[in-house]
Amino acid sequence: MAVAPTRAPSRSAAFVIVALALFVLLLDGNLPTPLYAVYREEFGFSGTTLTLIFAVYAIALVPSLLVFGQLSDRVGRVPVIVGALAVAALGLVLLAVAHSTIELLLARAVQGAALGAAVGTVPAALVELHPTGDHSRAAIGAVLGQSGGSAAGPLLAGALAQWAPAPRQLSYLVGLALTIVAAAAVLMVREPRGETGEWQIQRPSVPPEIRAAFARAGMTCAACWAVGALFLSVVPSYASKLLDTSNLALLGAISATMLAMACLAQVACLRGSLTPRRAQPLGLALLIAGIGALIAAFPLHTLVLVLAAALLAGSGLGFGYFGSQAEINDLAPDERRGEVTAAFITFVYASVSVTAIATGLMSDALSLSAAVAITGTTVASVAAVTAAWHVSSLRGGRRRAHRPE
Repeated sequence: MAVAPTRAPSRSAAFVIVALALFVLLLDGNLPTPLYAVYREEFGFSGTTLTLIFAVYAIALVPSLLVFGQLSDRVGRVPVIVGALAVAALGLVLLAVAHSTIELLLARAVQGAALGAAVGTVPAALVELHPTGDHSRAAIGAVLGQSGGSAAGPLLAGALAQWAPAPRQLSYLVGLALTIVAAAAVLMVREPRGETGEWQIQRPSVPPEIRAAFARAGMTCAACWAVGALFLSVVPSYASKLLDTSNLALLGAISATMLAMACLAQVACLRGSLTPRRAQPLGLALLIAGIGALIAAFPLHTLVLVLAAALLAGSGLGFGYFGSQAEINDLAPDERRGEVTAAFITFVYASVSVTAIATGLMSDALSLSAAVAITGTTVASVAAVTAAWHVSSLRGGRRRAHRPE
């Protein structure tokens, strides 16, 4: 008896499948967030090592992006996305069986490499798969996939670790199942790219005429994700000490709340009239307020301020990330878009890695609360200077627009 061939999903369904694949990749990468304190207690490593375990994810992501950034132009979008999901699945297996710090570092590096291979491919595939080719609609698929998956990871892992058996394995097994399903679904998608190109390593580069605007947007995104890195690495331990609790569901929910607010802010940007240039200083102002609440929470020993910090910082991250990414998309010349995007991602993730590792070093030399206070104050200062730069640039643009010829 003949078996009917499997019909490829429609373009709309394929768009959703690829966006969900990005969601799953980010969920996988953020499952360890509420478990770092558990690993630290079981394996006995320092605060510096804790943040290095977090940072190695970003450190591995950048070279993976540079090497595989244009591979999908040559072999197609679908094989690269499926390959990234396969590598992510390997990372989850390594996390589930990890019994030492070295094994954790290896697993996180594998996860970073998986996301690096996909982070440039998925947005391109979403543009090609959108039924009308709408870049804005494609952007919201990428943004929600990334921020939504980042929020879901800590929430899922925290809940399972707190209330289900095998706290150091179960969340990874659930993630593994979701990753396999996502890979199977992507395999059904008809390849959206008709032609092939030449594969070359994606070289980071910024044309001289846009470097000032690039630096302003890059500093915005770096400041926002530096605070995001705090919430995904040391804030669970910080909140655990502050509240004298080991409730992993609560600790995961704090990080998830911050990232969920980022999602809401990004949707508000896309649905409203807030331009990318105006979204960035607004995001930085909210980010500074969130940092202030986070620093004040420790001496006051209050959960309310921790949650306020998550809400404010998450909103700031959402507005700042949306605005900076959208401005980079507008600034980059079509013929050099890959180079500019690679430079932007490299700058942001390098900043995140330095922030995380510096916080770990200070937590060992001083204390966790002092490290968060110093890092937070430093990032807030950078955010304030960058926000002032945005405001000055906007005012200068208005003056030029009204200047008589």
